[in-house]
Amino acid sequence: MRGYDYYELLGVSRDASSAEIRSAYRALVKVMHPDTGGTVGTFRLLRDAYETLTDPRRRADYDNADDDSAGYDTGADLEDTEPEDLREDEPEDEPEDEREPRWDAPRHTPALPVIDLDSVPWWPEVLGRAVLVPANRLSRPLLLVGAGGWALVMLALLLSRAPAPVLACWLLVLAFAGAAVVYREISAARVDRAFGVEFGGHVVFGSPGTEPDDTAQRLTANLLAGYLTRIPGVRICHGLAAEVGSVFADVDHAVLCGRRLLLVESKLWLPGHYQVDETGTLWRNGHRFRGGVSELAERLPAFRALLPSLEVHGALLIYPSRPGEITTDPAGRAAVPPMDPVRFVREAGGWLAGDPHAVDPAALRILVRQVVSSAGR
Repeated sequence: MRGYDYYELLGVSRDASSAEIRSAYRALVKVMHPDTGGTVGTFRLLRDAYETLTDPRRRADYDNADDDSAGYDTGADLEDTEPEDLREDEPEDEPEDEREPRWDAPRHTPALPVIDLDSVPWWPEVLGRAVLVPANRLSRPLLLVGAGGWALVMLALLLSRAPAPVLACWLLVLAFAGAAVVYREISAARVDRAFGVEFGGHVVFGSPGTEPDDTAQRLTANLLAGYLTRIPGVRICHGLAAEVGSVFADVDHAVLCGRRLLLVESKLWLPGHYQVDETGTLWRNGHRFRGGVSELAERLPAFRALLPSLEVHGALLIYPSRPGEITTDPAGRAAVPPMDPVRFVREAGGWLAGDPHAVDPAALRILVRQVVSSAGR
């Protein structure tokens, strides 16, 4: 975008840190978002400025542009213009395919793989229906057994020759026990009806982005709908804010099942083999990856604070930005492991399927409030 100074647009100095840029962007987005009175064009320009200045590679290219270029040239070839101190650990003969493709090149749209369901261990183990947690309702067999036992005890007491005061005391205890069970079931039925009124039969809330650069989000939305909705307790949210009251979607997707929450970031990156080392650094084909950034690890603490009763994990789901294959290492202990679609369904789906039938209404209610994608539910 020529004709705009990204630093001036965000109201920061040219030596501003990433944290200062992010803070300025968050303040501006609240008033410039289309949902709060801004225009789509202005908001898109603001997002371009933010994404450029928070990416070290793109920012260096922007800062090194000619003086008569006030903005980032989206047609420029993104050569390796990174400062020496940021790439001292990379080989000088970096392969050509490590470089980002030209921004004006035709965009490759990958297709989702067809996953062999026989290779998904959890697939046949999750049959059944969803239940609300905490478990408010007793199962029908248990209710029948309890009612039968209650009737037999009542009959035995009536036919016994126990003294009248003892008999009256036992009958009173049984009457109170029966009334408590009935009250519990009525209350649980009321909770179930309220949940149905609030959420209906919805399993998915929000929607992925509609812009050309949101292709990866739409692919993940289809992947989640096609496979993870097999798990009865799964509820899916798209486009969530990490901060209460924010209108900026910090997290692409969230999958809730029982007491487990999986946050997912979707990326369209170069084909290759991705892995994360013990320091959390992302590598591709044996080289430190600088073709994009992920901020999901920074969002995990916010959601853990928002939902302290849940176990919160993250996953970085990668699709190829040009013809080729994405492969990844097993998740291991990485906070946000990179995953290809097949590994995601097997491993992330398997983790969620550890508690396949439970739906936590309170947690779902909080998550849905964080959805800021324009389509809503």
